[in-house]
Amino acid sequence: MAVKLFTPLDLGGITLPNRIVISPMCQYSADDGSMNDWHLVHLGHLSYSGAGLMILEATHVTREGRITHNCAGLYSEHNEASMKRVIDACRRLSKNPIGVQLAHAGRKASSQVPWEGREWLREDQSPWRTVAPSAIAYGECWHVPHELTTAEIRGLVDAFAASAERAKRIGFDVVELHSAHGYLLHQFLSPLSNQRGDSYGKNRMQFPLEVARAVREVWPRERALGARISANDWMPGGLGPDDAVSYARELERIGLDYVCASSGALVPQARIPLGPGYQVPFAEKIKQAAAIKVQAVGMIAHPQQAEQILVSGKADMVVMARAFLDNPRWVWHAAEKFGVELGYPPQYARSRHDLWPGARIARGGSWSGD
Repeated sequence: MAVKLFTPLDLGGITLPNRIVISPMCQYSADDGSMNDWHLVHLGHLSYSGAGLMILEATHVTREGRITHNCAGLYSEHNEASMKRVIDACRRLSKNPIGVQLAHAGRKASSQVPWEGREWLREDQSPWRTVAPSAIAYGECWHVPHELTTAEIRGLVDAFAASAERAKRIGFDVVELHSAHGYLLHQFLSPLSNQRGDSYGKNRMQFPLEVARAVREVWPRERALGARISANDWMPGGLGPDDAVSYARELERIGLDYVCASSGALVPQARIPLGPGYQVPFAEKIKQAAAIKVQAVGMIAHPQQAEQILVSGKADMVVMARAFLDNPRWVWHAAEKFGVELGYPPQYARSRHDLWPGARIARGGSWSGD
């Protein structure tokens, strides 16, 4: 019987060689939105991991849309050139598809990198004005964002489309819209952060769907387009799984090829019941209710766990972040576990378990001497 993890999947106009996806992972290491040698090494290393799809970190469509001073962007020619340098290098290492996640942080922008505290920027840290659907701060003592005007909202729709055009020129196979984790698209969707009195408040999907349509219009059909969406705010009065199903169906009608079901991070006081595969039920609910392909994410760490998610029909793909930071060879080791023959880069082939006797020791076994 074929191992589901290692079966190909048609996604839009591209084919993934397997169902394993490297999640976007913010590195907080860019220079005014532009990628540098850190990204070259980090992404180059992951590009030959064997994952069916690698998606670059949240990449912001405007300068003020960045989470931190050091977040990646795709709003200038310099951003585009620096990212193309990195992607061209990755292409020389692997033929597997590569995607980019387009984002705007909204009221969560102008904040510190995680290792400095992950709070709002203080006056001596060069903060900037943030924007949001409503003038409601992210958390206690956080800056109050500027409530976007209708004209400014339309400008941001254009900004997403312009960044998608840049992604097209760079040569990405996939664009993913970041509509989760408490960032701008998610802020418009949730009643906890969107309390507008106009059409953008009465129909909270309006702005995110306008962005999706604008990007779909410029993004080639022979490539793939998806969105990471939020399936639970984990707060009374917030978004829930039924809202995610409705949103996924609308995105499907527009022509998106997949959604990734995540949750949380809209408000700091939310308490999320973490555990293995804690967000997988959200993916399963969407998959049962919509025809769009679905990615599952959330503390997926073990190959058998990932395989079971796919075999049981809860999702079409599994998405991992920290599992790859911990072990960039996750795909190789999963293939070994399931007896799947996987091609290694020839420079690394001598480390394959059937060619290197030390692999048995590295996996916790003992040396037999034969």
